[in-house]
Amino acid sequence: MNGYFPSIYASPTPTQYRMTLTVGEHSARHIRRIARMHLENWELQHLTDTVELALTELIANVTRHVPDSRCTLLLLKQQTGVRAEVTDAYGQLLPTPAKLDRESERGRGLLLLDALVDRWGVSPTAAGGKTVWFECTNHSRARGRNPL
Repeated sequence: MNGYFPSIYASPTPTQYRMTLTVGEHSARHIRRIARMHLENWELQHLTDTVELALTELIANVTRHVPDSRCTLLLLKQQTGVRAEVTDAYGQLLPTPAKLDRESERGRGLLLLDALVDRWGVSPTAAGGKTVWFECTNHSRARGRNPL
């Protein structure tokens, strides 16, 4: 069952979006559209390309590696930009990016995430799952700034 949970904030423009869903091969496209809409509402359109690509990688990881393909997406407007989180119930933490075989067609998602966003990480959840998160600031690498 997919569910939408409205923002807990009372402002006219919600500052967060949370959705629990079961992802499939077309989910990333729909999530990119949702992210684009919220970034536009938050006047953070300059982060759209980076956020969309990073979310695509995280959703692809859930599709490929999480047995039940269920996750919760959180988009959170911050003073300095945006934070995105993808939480699942699968407790296996993802490895940190490593050097890969040049011929491999898979395994580059975390390397790409590391190259795109200002900060990212993996945190275990109290229920035994994990949250993979990233932050993009108003002065992100996509706009030519050096990494944090």
